[in-house]
Amino acid sequence: MSADDPAAPNRVVCHLGRVLDDRGMTLVQLAERTGITVANLSVLKNDRARAVRFSTLTAVCDALGCQPGDLFEVAPTRKRPAGGA
Repeated sequence: MSADDPAAPNRVVCHLGRVLDDRGMTLVQLAERTGITVANLSVLKNDRARAVRFSTLTAVCDALGCQPGDLFEVAPTRKRPAGGA
């Protein structure tokens, strides 16, 4: 299974919850500051997003005073056991 395979697990992890906690901010407050719905921010925070618009990312970063790299990371791949399938 390659990274281009739609069945491949997503390895991008969102740290929005941690960044919000660090700033003492709630999703509701972030929604008010960005104009993005709480529901959409919740999808992002809970790693259920399949894509993020640059306009959303820009608004969140502006409101939180952070960079995209503060919000996201790519988790390392899991190595398969030797000789295993």
